Amino acid sequence: MDRYPTPPRYLDERTGDTYPLTGRRWRGDNGTPLSVTPLPGITRHDIDTDVRSLWRYRAALPVDIPRPISLGEGRTPLIEAQWDGVPVAFKAEWFSPTGSFKDRGTTVMVSFLAQQGITDVIEDSSGNGGASVSAYCAAAGIRATILVPATTSPAKILQSRAYGADVRLVPGDREATAAEALRLSASTSYASHNWHPLFLQGTKTLAYEIWEDLGFEAPDQVVTVAGAGSTVLGCALGFGELLAAGQIKRLPRLLVAQPANCAPLHAAFQAGVEHTVPGHWTPTIAEGTAIAHPVRLPEVLRAIRGSGGDMATVPEADITSALRRLAAQGLYAEPTSATAAAAIGTFAARGLIRPGDRTVVILTGSGLKAPAALADAFDGSGAP
Repeated sequence: MDRYPTPPRYLDERTGDTYPLTGRRWRGDNGTPLSVTPLPGITRHDIDTDVRSLWRYRAALPVDIPRPISLGEGRTPLIEAQWDGVPVAFKAEWFSPTGSFKDRGTTVMVSFLAQQGITDVIEDSSGNGGASVSAYCAAAGIRATILVPATTSPAKILQSRAYGADVRLVPGDREATAAEALRLSASTSYASHNWHPLFLQGTKTLAYEIWEDLGFEAPDQVVTVAGAGSTVLGCALGFGELLAAGQIKRLPRLLVAQPANCAPLHAAFQAGVEHTVPGHWTPTIAEGTAIAHPVRLPEVLRAIRGSGGDMATVPEADITSALRRLAAQGLYAEPTSATAAAAIGTFAARGLIRPGDRTVVILTGSGLKAPAALADAFDGSGAP
């Protein structure tokens, strides 16, 4: 883009290597994940206020996409509430077109791929990412093959198939599905929400949107849940750019929850390292977080620590309790979302959330995504 003195490039943060933003590249030559070289951020005057989607922040993107593949994503509400004695604002990402925050990254990633002339892609997902890629590929006229673990919620599988995607069930866990996708990516463009750098460029609009909704100020902290960590990295990117542009005075703390049954990021965070540490992980109701080996683990941990943030684990019973409490406030969240809400009390007890603070809690997806899990959680009664 002309406004950048030096054209943005893909960046391997682990080696410093860079690559042009061309071709079908989605990882470095040595197999590591890529980001984009640092961008200067935007000011409120760069927002295209005539656009009622996240594309109002297109000036913050590293590439010019004049004809985006958009379904009206973004502009999700902040809902004021009380939780564990502190005021919070829930960012209800299920208002996105496919019912989860994944649409933020997918609209930018698929728009970029479509602009490059890509006609078919492959994606691996536990559900929400696959549904999102399926929808935007349908809108773009791109053929999508979606690999999902055989245990994925039927509602999520149905959603991807409804968009016309070729959905393939892979025996084994989430890691087995990712391995199969990597094998097939040798012959097909890999539109991975965990790997593709342009996905994070879409996810960073979370930060820009929160900033705008709070009167062009940053919150004191953002509470979210992490599996692969794309909300964490998106917030770190967006708020980092706003800080660089002089639009906020400091970064908000990133307070990140994981289910106790599968918490590899938390284990490494507690150990003070930036690599996976041994852990025995078991299935969790929050299936969207069940990633034992996050590909961007060092970068996610660096983002949390760099913000002065913290992590917490949440037992399964507390996730279920949070589901019920959210529903009692009119918020029908999927278990992954409820994991973030369940950690609010823990962070407040540590003194990281105070009564006078501005705290935004990201609810990543709709309860409609996981009807079986919620039926078990509510046991047919609906009582909180």
